[in-house]
Amino acid sequence: MRPPTAGVQAGTPELWPGSPAPLGAHWDGTGTNFALWSAGASAVDLCLFDPDGTEHRQRLQETTHQVWHGRLPGVGRGQRYGYRVHGPHDPASGARYNPAKLLLDPYARAVSGDLVLSDALVGHDQRDPHLADPRDSAPFVPRGVVVHDSFPWDGDTRLDIPWSDTVIYEVHVKGATALHPDVPPALRGTYAGLAHPAFVEHLVSLGVTAVELLPVHHFVSETHLLRRGLTNYWGYNTLGYFAPHAAYSSIGADGGQVTEFKAMVKTLHAAGIEVVLDVVYNHTAEGDHTGPTLSFKGIDNGGYYRLGREDLARYTDYTGCGNTLDVRRPAVLALLMDSLRYWVTEMHVDGFRFDLASALARSMHDVDRLSAFFDVVHQDPVVSTVKLIAEPWDVGEGGYQVGNFPPPWTEWNGRYRDTVRDVWSGARVGVRDLAYRLTGSSDLYRFDGRRPFASVNFVTAHDGFTLADLVSYEQKRNEANGEDNRDGESHNRNWNCGVEGPTDDPEVTTLRARQMRNLLATLLLSTGVPMLTAGDELGRTQGGNNNAYCQDGETSWIDWGAMDADLWTFVSRVIALRRASPALRQEAFFEGAEVPGSGGTRDLAWFAPNGEQLTSGDWFDTGLQTIGMYLDGRGLRHRDQRGRPVVDSSWLLWLHAGADPLEVVLPGAPWGDGYELVLATEYPTGAPPQPTAVAPGPVQLPGRSVWALRVLRPPVPQAQAG
Repeated sequence: MRPPTAGVQAGTPELWPGSPAPLGAHWDGTGTNFALWSAGASAVDLCLFDPDGTEHRQRLQETTHQVWHGRLPGVGRGQRYGYRVHGPHDPASGARYNPAKLLLDPYARAVSGDLVLSDALVGHDQRDPHLADPRDSAPFVPRGVVVHDSFPWDGDTRLDIPWSDTVIYEVHVKGATALHPDVPPALRGTYAGLAHPAFVEHLVSLGVTAVELLPVHHFVSETHLLRRGLTNYWGYNTLGYFAPHAAYSSIGADGGQVTEFKAMVKTLHAAGIEVVLDVVYNHTAEGDHTGPTLSFKGIDNGGYYRLGREDLARYTDYTGCGNTLDVRRPAVLALLMDSLRYWVTEMHVDGFRFDLASALARSMHDVDRLSAFFDVVHQDPVVSTVKLIAEPWDVGEGGYQVGNFPPPWTEWNGRYRDTVRDVWSGARVGVRDLAYRLTGSSDLYRFDGRRPFASVNFVTAHDGFTLADLVSYEQKRNEANGEDNRDGESHNRNWNCGVEGPTDDPEVTTLRARQMRNLLATLLLSTGVPMLTAGDELGRTQGGNNNAYCQDGETSWIDWGAMDADLWTFVSRVIALRRASPALRQEAFFEGAEVPGSGGTRDLAWFAPNGEQLTSGDWFDTGLQTIGMYLDGRGLRHRDQRGRPVVDSSWLLWLHAGADPLEVVLPGAPWGDGYELVLATEYPTGAPPQPTAVAPGPVQLPGRSVWALRVLRPPVPQAQAG
């Protein structure tokens, strides 16, 4: 492929000095200002591209506080552009400048073009890394696009759904609707597809309050995947932190993706659903020292990345992806915060889930609760007001930080996932840790003033087995990824119900369906913020692949034709139950204290199968597989908007992970005069047959089941009129 012609062409507009702020390309109605930060560059060329690929270069003449800038009158929306940055190429000192490589503006608002596999992508000579590779990379890399979008946000307002009312739905933009029969073919797998009434109605009927979108910052596939004929499906390989991923747009990549993304957000907001973005600020798509030079590496390698302590030609890798962005540096921290504010103020998103967030909190080495990252986020008047979710680990030493992020952060609670999986897979772990997880994980989140909703509870996520596969496979089936099944987690805390993979055995399929209901009921009835993985409510399978990051096809897409209608009904039923009962979504940690005027009940009590409260010996009995959790709705410690105490029904939940039926005793007064069986996982939709009233005393609890019983009490007499 021949490189485009380059140089200053006739008719190229005169370059004005412009302004160093704001960074990026900004059209003002008559021209565009370009500004790029690079501390070590000796010169910067702005490169404009015609539709046919012809390149026009302009040397930026102005530099202010390490920002190179210029304004081009007459250049406007839709203009494709990039940069070539001059400077020393000396990897041993951390410098990797190479003007032969076209670089994407880190602040580009839209990106056009695909990454094409070529040796010209690498900035150094692969025979001698000390030398720069002279080949032009422009034909093989994406370009930035100048955009100006005056979107009609009229009527769109922040929903600000309280954390305690939030139910998150983790979903992939493409996988959600790529196979949806009621979404028009042209819209499937796009932002517009996600906003189509057919999918929005699914979300509303299910009862979720927020979608957590797998990465939508513009990303590219790793070269090792392209060589195998695969692509990065999940998107954790970011190249542009301001640009919506172009491939998810149904109306083109010349800026239309920005408008389409905004329209999706506005539609979801109108349906009462918040939009949370999964963001990857810990590393970029440029990989390690052998990876491509696409943007940051060629703009200011040592300014953007953590370089090796003993070898500056390599990178410190806390992410497992080859590099780590150096958030300790002001320019990098500014990039991160500018990006976050942009997505809140201009794109109207409602929050962020930070991938491998521990990597962002590292100071010189260790994860630091007092790092500049936390300080800047906490004081920012925009970012501090939206939902902030940390994935509280990375792959570096000391990176597992579950429970250690400061307010106002919430966290993916990995201990919740592990404990709940252990219990229902039959591991003999007792009920002590389960009790903490069911009640908001006070052992992790209470000490620093956070509340139960600091715990984002989940059983599955995009990374790992789907729910259906969790109960159908004990061994991962990742051969299609091309890594000889070496990738993906091998210890999944799961059980296949006695048969590996698909089966027609009715006993096994019935048991698997019940186990899915048990896991989902546990999740949705726990205190904290539940997160569902898209498709789990439909019984979606990935055929045992527990690392489908490179499977952009039917393995990963939701198969709407294989929908498990009973399971969907069950999930929507439990979410509705949760939504209707404040006792099931507590805003404060339990005290275990007696509720005044109750006759001796407590806001939280734990029962053994014999109907007695658990003893200290029970808590340390690893063979105990049954627990009763009593929640008194008269002991809630929060008030409504007018300051009035919130009072709810009381509940007795039984979780029985044992294989055989078990007689349990429902406690009598003062705990309850009777009970109403509202949810029972032995039934396909969770709805027990009538009548559902159950008297105190012994009852038969089916093997491997969850019961939710509403406590019945005599009505309170009305005060006499005086």
